[in-house]
Amino acid sequence: MATNGTNGGEAPKPTHRFDPNFTQAVIDGIGPNATPRNRLVMGALIRHLHDFSREVELTIDEWMAGVHFVNAVGKIYGDSKQTRNEAHRVSDILGLESLVDEIAHKIVTDGEMDPTSSSILGPFWSPNAPFRELGGTIIQDGVPPNGRVTKMHGVIRDITTGKPIPNAVFDIWQASANGKYDFQDPDNQTPNNLRGKFRADENGKYWFYCLHPTAYSLPTDGPAWGLLQIMDRHPMRPAHIHIMVTHPEFQGCTTQLYPSDDPWLTTDTVFAVKPDLICNFKPLEGDDKAVLELEYNVNLAPKGYKGKL
Repeated sequence: MATNGTNGGEAPKPTHRFDPNFTQAVIDGIGPNATPRNRLVMGALIRHLHDFSREVELTIDEWMAGVHFVNAVGKIYGDSKQTRNEAHRVSDILGLESLVDEIAHKIVTDGEMDPTSSSILGPFWSPNAPFRELGGTIIQDGVPPNGRVTKMHGVIRDITTGKPIPNAVFDIWQASANGKYDFQDPDNQTPNNLRGKFRADENGKYWFYCLHPTAYSLPTDGPAWGLLQIMDRHPMRPAHIHIMVTHPEFQGCTTQLYPSDDPWLTTDTVFAVKPDLICNFKPLEGDDKAVLELEYNVNLAPKGYKGKL
């Protein structure tokens, strides 16, 4: 009679023809002074990496191609004097950053108001964006050709009460109409062009001027592009605006907002689009500073709020 799923109490047979004890031996090689978290993370990484290699029966040539790929990612980072984070980009196109973001920020509520969905930070955020006056503009180099100025405004609210959150900080950054961020485009943009922080008023309201966002391609001269070609995928990101909304008493929200008519929404190369982040840019009349309007309200959860488990 079988015992514990084995034949007559015998040890279970391996599901593959390779050494069944090898992976555990590698995991057991982790030293006694490793922290419990490092032991968990590295043990799982080793196990999944070995299982992957056995599943596809990875060849020596394929393994070496992977080694060269990792080296190339590091080289392009070094050659660019640390302004091009290719490893970050590879994580994006594999969906890893979007998955980690969901794991870190998923909140399920049982109320009427959900927190604004988070999305990936991406490689272009800067801690040096200046505070600007409410009602001001982040367009410091003038409106570029084909640029459409947009008045962006909304209210930042507490999901548990529906009340506005005064003094929340609204940090925004975006690419210019040529699809490039300021430090990618030093010949045409000054530092902190199309970046800024705004402090919401006593009613939780914010408003300022920015550009209608532009779709752009990831770089096609490095390892990430080579990986996309292997997978027969395009390098396009839909047009988007990055925002980061914070307050000392609330869980911050880092996310991206997308025009509803963008053709790349369903095939975003970094898998970052979520339904509540898709917005309608509307024609604006009576404002000589802008031709479009975007109203977007942000909902935050108090710190420590876990929602429905």
